[in-house]
Amino acid sequence: MTSEPITALVEAFRSHCRFLITSHARPDGDAIGSVLALAEVLDQLGRESQIILADEIPNIYHTLPGIDRIRIARDARDIDPDPSVPAILLECDGIPRTGLAGLEGRCLINIDHHASGREFGNLNWIDEDACAVAEMVYRIACAAQVRITCSMATCIYTAILSDTGSFTYSTNAGTFALAHDLAAHGANPSQIARDIYFSNPESKIRLLGAALSNLHTEGPLAWSWVTTNDMDAAGAGAEDCEGVVNYLISIAGVESAVFLRELPSNDQYRLSIRSKGKVDVAQIAENFGGGGHRSASGCTLDGPLTEATERILSQLRTGLC
Repeated sequence: MTSEPITALVEAFRSHCRFLITSHARPDGDAIGSVLALAEVLDQLGRESQIILADEIPNIYHTLPGIDRIRIARDARDIDPDPSVPAILLECDGIPRTGLAGLEGRCLINIDHHASGREFGNLNWIDEDACAVAEMVYRIACAAQVRITCSMATCIYTAILSDTGSFTYSTNAGTFALAHDLAAHGANPSQIARDIYFSNPESKIRLLGAALSNLHTEGPLAWSWVTTNDMDAAGAGAEDCEGVVNYLISIAGVESAVFLRELPSNDQYRLSIRSKGKVDVAQIAENFGGGGHRSASGCTLDGPLTEATERILSQLRTGLC
């Protein structure tokens, strides 16, 4: 890839004094680690930045350095009302994906690594080959010739570890070279892994039991679901559903899996879809207004549960043919 998009981004960062940084609603490890790391890049460039996310941060990421910089709000104008302040959107396919109001009319800088990425911003950099948007932030830091601090390395490593499913997909030799460099700059891989994978609340384990009790398989397909009643019984929240689908895709012989979570209202279901490579689940998710990676994607479907399940299974069956 040429350096032109990165050069343009660095020039844009040097051209403004203040920025808003955000990512998608229901933020994951890549979103959280990336916004924190990018804020550090801007700090070193002598620029002010404020981080805003629409939804709360999952507990497993509360130990990340700089986490207190993140403000939770539903309207960007509550954080910075000046419409001349540019907004940097990480791994979003449009303003609606942020869950925020108050971004319209601003200069938008769009940085994304999803196959479903779209050039909606005034400045766009989309790289489907990047293992995580955090990798792109790292490359921006290098291009801007800022120092990779221990805190920055920790945030980027956390983002990459979580977004690749512990280096299970979207990885190559460059991914591991990057992980090596981040560790050399102070990221502690063992501690980061413990924070992410060995810090689960009891509610998540109880909810996992409910999800596995609903497990169904059909040849190379596996699926499961939880209802709002299941979540209430476990005392669980939306973040406790993260990673459940990985248990389904781990079954020998299963090539694609889907986990459905009932949303609190409107008879809708949030889907997490996984593939071992034979099915492009990003394309399937896009068919339903979602998106993501070839092997890991998501979308939302209207209920009832039986109809939502059959709609996604029909698509996955076709993809496996």
